[in-house]
Amino acid sequence: MRHTLPQHIAMTVGFRGGHPENVHHGSVAVVDRSGRLLASAGDVETPVFARSALKPFQAMPLISAFTERYQLSDEDIALLCASHNGEPMHTQRVAHLLARAGAAESDLLCGTHVPYVWSMGMRPMPEGATFGRLHHNCSGKHSGMLMLAHALGADTDGYVHPEHPVQQAIRRSVCHFSGQTDEALVTGTDGCSAPNYALPLRSLAWAFARLTDPQADAQYGDAPLRIARAMSRHPALVSGEGRNDLALMQAGRGDWVSKVGADGVQTLASFRRGVAIAAKCSEGQLAPLMLGLLSVLEQLDWLDEPAREALGAWVPQPLKNAAGIVVGEQRAVWRLRLSD
Repeated sequence: MRHTLPQHIAMTVGFRGGHPENVHHGSVAVVDRSGRLLASAGDVETPVFARSALKPFQAMPLISAFTERYQLSDEDIALLCASHNGEPMHTQRVAHLLARAGAAESDLLCGTHVPYVWSMGMRPMPEGATFGRLHHNCSGKHSGMLMLAHALGADTDGYVHPEHPVQQAIRRSVCHFSGQTDEALVTGTDGCSAPNYALPLRSLAWAFARLTDPQADAQYGDAPLRIARAMSRHPALVSGEGRNDLALMQAGRGDWVSKVGADGVQTLASFRRGVAIAAKCSEGQLAPLMLGLLSVLEQLDWLDEPAREALGAWVPQPLKNAAGIVVGEQRAVWRLRLSD
């Protein structure tokens, strides 16, 4: 397969003395649940890895077929789709999910990292603190994969292998909602060792728009809407203290579901509009990604004053030097192109 570079455009610019100094590039697609591209900027056709923005679709096979078997609550479903902070509310629920499948922390194949609640500076790391696989931001997703393996009667060893029945079910889910064929799907390995897929931004946005459909999906029933509603109602379980998904879903006040992905991916869908946004910052940085997303929301007229206030912390302050003198600013510069 020939892999081409995406043709991103200038998304945000850091100005010093009114002159551009640092430029971040990206692309964005706005798509309705019928698959119609409403607006875009940059390259929405070249596949980009969706990373953790795929989590609702990775949880889809489990939730559509085995919600009752495992008595999954909305809180459980939100955590299955999470990139969480590793706070106690996250780790305790992951442990409970694993127990329902007869699994243990040692069965998780996601690895271990410093919990985001500490590594991202939301709270100082307590002296003598320890952490394990439950604290990995993807442990909820992996617990869902183990539950699906258990429900399918498949071997839980190697559940992250691309040929494992769990990953094949997930691959079918991703194709179904994104409209990509199995042959066209670009495959890689995520940071948590599970397979991940690169999709055109317009396909990723369409997949998220379909989560808002009040009509049951022909293949997955009411699972898409249930997943999206669970995430929107329990954003702290999807992310956690100080995180952008929490801020976005709180700002949406029940109308938005959002999911960030590593290395500069962000998705957001509106239930009321049946429309979703998928954006990528090519440099993989969160701050310009959020500034670019807020610009898109303004251009689409999705922001009211309460939402602007709720998201104010994500708007960069003027750049000051060591003497406290304002020397520059960060601004979003891309403009949406409306489709015919």
